[in-house]
Amino acid sequence: MSEWSAKNPYESTVTVNHILNGEGSRKETRHVVFDLGDSGLEYKAGDALGVIPVTSSELVEDVLVALGADSDEIVETHAGEMPLKEALSNYYEIHQANKKFVTSIGNKFEAIGDSSEIRIVKRVRTSVDSGQATIHWSWSGEDDDYPDGYSPAGSSVDPAFDLWKTLTSDEKAMGDYLWGRDYIDVLNDFGHLGFTGQDFVDQIDRLKPRLYSIASSPDFEPGTVHLTIGIVRYEGQGRAKTGLTTGYLADRVPEGTDDVRVFMSPTRSFVLPEDGDRDIIMVGPGTGIAPFRAFIQQRKMDNAKGRNWLFFGDWTEAGEYLYRDEMTGFVEDGTIDKLDLAWSREGPEKVYVQHLMASHGAEIWDWIDNGGYFYVCGDKNYMAKDVHTTLINICSEYGGYSEADAKAYVEQTLMKEEKRYLRDVY
Repeated sequence: MSEWSAKNPYESTVTVNHILNGEGSRKETRHVVFDLGDSGLEYKAGDALGVIPVTSSELVEDVLVALGADSDEIVETHAGEMPLKEALSNYYEIHQANKKFVTSIGNKFEAIGDSSEIRIVKRVRTSVDSGQATIHWSWSGEDDDYPDGYSPAGSSVDPAFDLWKTLTSDEKAMGDYLWGRDYIDVLNDFGHLGFTGQDFVDQIDRLKPRLYSIASSPDFEPGTVHLTIGIVRYEGQGRAKTGLTTGYLADRVPEGTDDVRVFMSPTRSFVLPEDGDRDIIMVGPGTGIAPFRAFIQQRKMDNAKGRNWLFFGDWTEAGEYLYRDEMTGFVEDGTIDKLDLAWSREGPEKVYVQHLMASHGAEIWDWIDNGGYFYVCGDKNYMAKDVHTTLINICSEYGGYSEADAKAYVEQTLMKEEKRYLRDVY
């Protein structure tokens, strides 16, 4: 058993980190390769790699400014005592605000006293935007000396209290408020109430590793592990933001970085058939192709006799055909028997993988009816649901089942009893 784990990660060197998308693509999908060195780490096709990110120094500094805290303040954490800056960099999630913290702000209002008795004497707000100057502004609360956009509510009540009250009494309002907001945004609204570093870390989430489906076979790519990662970038409250780990891997881990903390996360269920003669159907649009790249590599190394059918798709062939040359090569050498591609932003109508499945329904049923395995990887909210429904429809139409019996066959027989319908969705 490996000594490396989420609590004791291996510090790997990133040897490859490049964008897979074609020129002009509006997506950013990266291929990242980690050197396993002498770690002794082992994995199989279907497993996941855990990556423990480090928060960007700019975001940490901006949160410290918005908090008005000393970076050297010693705080007690689940990992022991440490400076606040270290805690925010390596042990807590500060890129996305949580409900617990916003709810806890009520304690600050209670400490001040009943809201009807609050009177603002002076307030200083710090608005933080990485790359721009920090702006300080204040007001006295006297003689209508209030900044634009604020009303004194009878010259006595902090408007932040009304905001907090709305958020904590309306779940939808809370959800809408938290969407895309980090702690800089929240502290810009409530930071004037005063939070110590300890107050802050006591209420925010611990940093959690991110798991990514491995995109390589250990036999085909010895000594390394490959990932296919969709980078998350968006704008929130007027600032450019990224996902915590995707931003870390895209912007702060260039090739040659030698201290990226990783560990293996084995799967017991999302695995290739023990019998290499079994056919497999793989449905993995977008970054869902990752484990199927590993499966295909492994089937080639095993000289498996079973047929391999891949359904892949994305926006456009020119911009988002991930691993085009590799997949073409696998078709040419016979490793991939059937390859169906769906491009949703080409042509007059949107074409998705489930549409291609429906058009090949009879053949899909033939593969499944003869013992084939069916795999899905990718978006669970839309794609996986549509693929699931399409598979049930195929089994009903070509397997001679009623709709209810087809549903039972897919969800009970294939998924639970025979374990031939396997999903890795997120």
